[in-house]
Amino acid sequence: MLSQIVSALVVVFVAVVACSAYFYFSNKILDLALPVSDGDVRAASRNLNRRAVIRPWLFLGPALFLLFVYLVYPVVATFILSFYDRTGLQFVGIANYKWAIGDREFRQSIFNNILWLAVVPAACTFFGLVIAVMTDRIWWGNIAKSIVFMPMAISFVGASVIWKFIYEYRGGNDVQIGLLNAIVQLFGGTPEVWISVPFWNNFFLMIILIWIQTGFAMVILSAALRGIPEETIEAAVIDGANGWQIFWRIMVPQVWGTIAVVWTTITILVLKVFDIVLTMTNGQWQTMVLANLMFDWMFRGGGDSGRSAVIAIIIMLAVTPIMIWNVRRANRELKGH
Repeated sequence: MLSQIVSALVVVFVAVVACSAYFYFSNKILDLALPVSDGDVRAASRNLNRRAVIRPWLFLGPALFLLFVYLVYPVVATFILSFYDRTGLQFVGIANYKWAIGDREFRQSIFNNILWLAVVPAACTFFGLVIAVMTDRIWWGNIAKSIVFMPMAISFVGASVIWKFIYEYRGGNDVQIGLLNAIVQLFGGTPEVWISVPFWNNFFLMIILIWIQTGFAMVILSAALRGIPEETIEAAVIDGANGWQIFWRIMVPQVWGTIAVVWTTITILVLKVFDIVLTMTNGQWQTMVLANLMFDWMFRGGGDSGRSAVIAIIIMLAVTPIMIWNVRRANRELKGH
């Protein structure tokens, strides 16, 4: 542990020194390349203007370079790879895209992703909003918020392991140690292997992500609710509005922008969901989603870089409109302020 801490500190120190040196020497070089002398006023003015134009790019340059290397280049390379065969050497045109359209497992993954998108962001945002409103009105609200937020500290794999115990099934006459089957048995029902029940098992997996992400939604929405002017609530109460009307007609409209941000953030996360499905079912029993299908085609069964690239491109295309909408909305709000 000590060696890791020392290594981290050394890396941070080297990075800070390197960045400082880059900015110092790049500015020095710029000043030397575009001198400002008193002898020629016009040249000095021209060089000052050029410095003002170039200097911001000196600061942005490293970030843009890294953005290109780690984002733009992989996207372009993946798009090109999607037109090649499993080895990445033989050009096959749009054959991989035709395969995707006709493949039953791919269509099942699309359907499952749509299910996740329809349920998880809405459920997380709704529960987060309700909990934020309720916990703001009780004295132990901060304790409740801490408990709800706690799953955010657990990894997706860790959370999946916890929920595996809740869905645990014991066959024969064994005592059910899974919480869900124990409750079912208590009320006279028949225990089931819940995560192997087609269609419904998707919802059992979604519950895990809802459990994790509700805390995130609650924290963001709670901060937004505290920004609502008390005068508007008091005016509604004086006018005779009940709690339900205050919630839907006063609170929700005033935090609608934050609700949209929370919903889109969780939507992007859902499109990339992978760990939970891999840990709980490994994509079996019709629970496959696009990220897991891409992983399967890339690393299992000999690998097929062309088909996995097609799936990666489709995931990116699905995420991109939401990202653009989110950025535009954020820009509009910034301009509004």
